[in-house]
This record gives sequence, C-alpha cells and structure tokens, in this order.
Amino acid sequence: MEPKRPKDSLTIMTEMVMPNDTNPIGNLMGGNLMKWMDVASGICARRHSNAVCVTASVDSVSFSNPIKVGDAVTLVAKVTRAFNTSMEVHIQVHTENATATEKVESNEAFFTFVALDRYLKPTKVPELTPETDKEKELFDAAKRRRELRLILAGRMAPDQSPELKALFK
Repeated sequence: MEPKRPKDSLTIMTEMVMPNDTNPIGNLMGGNLMKWMDVASGICARRHSNAVCVTASVDSVSFSNPIKVGDAVTLVAKVTRAFNTSMEVHIQVHTENATATEKVESNEAFFTFVALDRYLKPTKVPELTPETDKEKELFDAAKRRRELRLILAGRMAPDQSPELKALFK
C-alpha cells in the first residue's frame, strides 16, 4: 500500500446557511455545523483510505464566532495522521458574510475515522507522508492526541503514555 500525502485527500466543502439551518436568533445550529464537519471529514477519510469510513471520535469543537443566516461556510479537511485502521482528520471552518467582505475562522476540530472492508471489519489504511511544516507539526502531535483519546475512553492506562503520564498524576 503506497503512502499518501495530506493533499491527496484534501476536501473542501462549502454550504450556505439557510433559515432552516438556524436557531431563533439567526445563528447556525451547532448540530447542523457538526453534521457538515462530519460529512467533509468523512469524505476526506474515504479519499485517504479508499474505503467506507465511520466516525470513531470527535475532539472538542469550540464555537468561537457565530455563523449567521446567509453566511457561506467553507470546511477544509485534511488527514493529519494514519494509524493502523484509523485516521485523524483536522477540519477548519471559515465563514464569509453575505457580502463576502469578511472571512472568519469560526471552528476547528479533530475527527477520527476507522476504515472498513466490504465485511464491515476494520481494514488497514495507507500511511501518511506530511510535506509542509504545518503538516509535520500536526502529524507529530497526532500521536499525543490519539493517546489522550484512548486514555479518556478507558482503552489505555495513563502510565502507558510517557508523554501524557504527567497530566494524569
């Protein structure tokens, strides 16, 4: 299986916030944004693995800027690291107001996906070869984020992660 680069699975998706996507004060509902993030990240994971992928986890999603009705929402997803059968995908969310005069980063998160074979069993995914300094930074930190997810899920003991052990003492 040939390694892939982050740009091989880059996914960019744009949605327009319509009135039925918003809450009573005209802001995009968080659940709708989470759905769009999941879709864009899932497409990215599928492109990397060439397999059906399911969401395994989502790191904290912070809502730093409101997204209003009429705004264009652009989601940019890239695989940051591939493990055995799973991949971490970083997604950034940017918004443009209705007149396209202001572009703002409103959210970001890390999603983890597991690739499945035709029998719906986890299947091996290609390795990832980061190229840019930012991609290398995200790649290196992905191991710590993965270990933290596993510890918080009760699937790894804190003392099994030398880098994170100090956080749990």
